[in-house]
Order: sequence, then C-alpha cells, then structure tokens
Amino acid sequence: MPYFSKLIEGYHRFREKDWARERERWSELAEGQSPRIMILSCADSRVDPAMIFDAKPGEMFVARNIAALAPPYETSSGFHGVSAALEFAVTQLEVGEILVMGHGLCGGCAAALTGQFDGTEPGEGHFIADWVRMLDGARDEVRARHDELDRAAFDDMEREAVKVSLANLRTFPWIAERERDGRLRLHGAHFSIAEGRLYVLDEAEGKFRPV
Repeated sequence: MPYFSKLIEGYHRFREKDWARERERWSELAEGQSPRIMILSCADSRVDPAMIFDAKPGEMFVARNIAALAPPYETSSGFHGVSAALEFAVTQLEVGEILVMGHGLCGGCAAALTGQFDGTEPGEGHFIADWVRMLDGARDEVRARHDELDRAAFDDMEREAVKVSLANLRTFPWIAERERDGRLRLHGAHFSIAEGRLYVLDEAEGKFRPV
C-alpha cells in the first residue's frame, strides 16, 4: 500500500476524533492565527516540535529545514524561504519568542562536519553542501577540539549549529531591534533523540543544560 493511503487513513481518524473534539478551537483558527513563538527546527522526520512540546494547533509557528539553520540577513535576489518565514513570524504575527532547536544524530550537521557532499553535483548532495556551508567556521572549531570524528564531535557540531543560527538571527534588523527593546526573546535548544531529553542553551555560559 502506498504510504499516501496511510496518510489518508490518518486524516480520517483526525477528522473523526481530534478535529471533532477541538471543533471550537478549529473554528477560532479558521479566522486567523496568533502563535506566541516561532520554532526553527530540522526537517528530520524524528523531530516533530508539536509532539516534543505537546502543543496544540495554532500555538507555534514552525519553520523546518536541513539542520534547523537560520541564514544570515541578505537582501540579494533569490528565494529566501527561511528569511520570509522569519519576516512573517516576527513582523506580521509579532511572535514574542524564537526557539532554534537542533537535535541529535542530525544528518545536516554531520554533512557539515565531514564534508561528505563537498564538490558534488546537483542531485548528489550539492544543495545540501551549499546550505550547510554556513557552518564552515563552526566546523573548523569543532574539528580543532576533537582528535577524531566520534559521537562527541558530532554532538558538539549539532550544538554549535544552534549557536550559529542564533548569531545569524541577530543580523536581521527587525529581529535585533525587537530583541534590544524586549519585544522578542531568542532561545536555543538541542533535543537528544536517544534520551528523549531537551537541553536548553545558557547563552551567558555557552552551555546546554537539561530541563
């Protein structure tokens, strides 16, 4: 059976149970959304922010991409999907918080650390390599700290990626301005798939601690 058929079966269960049970809430959401936080998360199928945070529809504005990366502020022509999502969440929805959530066993961070797709052609890893090259500086620092690319090195890379994204977020004028005047707060976190545990970044100390 094609997996799409299973999705349709799931939709019917949702329609009969969850949608019916939350009918009043869905009626409110039909008029618009007012999430209080934006989550920048990885596209990895194992890391669903709504499930991890036990959130209801309409509570979070979520943008997902390879390695949960926020690019630096750029105004060049092109298709700036993540930047558009940030602009919409911050300036239109006026969310009060942004959370960058990395995770364990992240393939995008692994590609950045190992360089496995460097020099490849489109369709063979080119776009992945081009996207994660914003982690080149962090990769060099991680490699310098580790004698071998073991699990500790990959974990280090995943956490450094969160810090890179937070730094990049602050290059957006409307984000930096709102953070300065207290309208917006930025957070970083790392979700361990193996432990099912969330580690939150203490930016003052540069360390992730379990919550």
